[in-house]
Amino acid sequence: MFGKELIMWKWVSSSPKAAIVIIHGALEHHGRYKWLIKKWQTNGYHVVMGDLPGQGNSSSRRGHVQSFDEYIDEVDRWIREAQSFQLPLFLLGHSMGGLIAIRTLQRNKIPLNGVILSSPCLGILQKPSKALDLLAKGLNIFAPRVRFDSGLTVEMATRNKEIQDINRNDSLYVRKVSVRWYRELLHAIELAFQQLPQFPDVPLFVMQGGEDKIVDKSAVQKWYSQLNLTEKSYKEWEGLYHEIFNEPERELVFQDALRFTESHLT
Repeated sequence: MFGKELIMWKWVSSSPKAAIVIIHGALEHHGRYKWLIKKWQTNGYHVVMGDLPGQGNSSSRRGHVQSFDEYIDEVDRWIREAQSFQLPLFLLGHSMGGLIAIRTLQRNKIPLNGVILSSPCLGILQKPSKALDLLAKGLNIFAPRVRFDSGLTVEMATRNKEIQDINRNDSLYVRKVSVRWYRELLHAIELAFQQLPQFPDVPLFVMQGGEDKIVDKSAVQKWYSQLNLTEKSYKEWEGLYHEIFNEPERELVFQDALRFTESHLT
C-alpha cells in the first residue's frame, strides 16, 4: 500500500488523477491522518506525507527544532517526491502545517495546481503568561532546549469523542515543546505576514473552524484579506473546532476540499 523512505510515506491510488502532499500540525504525526489519507487515495490521489522533525517517528529531539527552516527543508523533500509522479500536484497544510506550507511557498518556487490551508497557524489563542514569555526569550539564547507544557488538550482540538479517546493514549503525541520551538513558531508567523507579497499566485482555499480554540481565526482572516491572488476562497464552518478534518462533520469538510482540487486538475 505504501513505501517508506526515512520518515516519509507514500500512499498510491489505483486510478491516479493527481497527487497531494499533506503537512500535519504541531505536536501530532501522520498516523492521525489515516481517515483523510484514505479519502484522498480512494478518490484518485497519490498521497505523500511524513512526520515533521521532532514529532511522531522522527529521530530528532521531541518537541524541539533549532530552526523553523528544518520543517521547510523536510516538506520540500516530500514535495519533490510527489513531483516524481508527474501529475497535477496539491499541497494541504493543517494548523502549523499550514504555516509551514505558507513559509515553504514564500521561500521556494514550486509549481502547484492548488493549496489548501486548514485552520492555518497565523496567530495563537493559547499563549504563555507574560512572565513565562519573557523568561522564554532569555532561555532561547542560553537554554533553548528547555521544554514546557504546550497547554493544549485534545478537547480543544476537536468535538469528536472517538478522536479524543484515541489521542489520550497516543504515545507519539508530543505534550511538551522547547523554548526554541516556541520562539521559532512566533518568528515564522511574523514572517508569514511580513513576506506576504512573496506568496505565489496559486489557487488557494483557506478552510477554518468557526469555534477554533487553538488558532486565532481573526489573524487567519487578516492574512487572507491582504493576499493579492488571482483566485482565492475562504470558508468558515460554524461550530467546528480546530481540527476540521477530525470533526463529526468531516465528510462535508472533505467534500469541499475535494471540489476545490477537482476544479483545478488542469
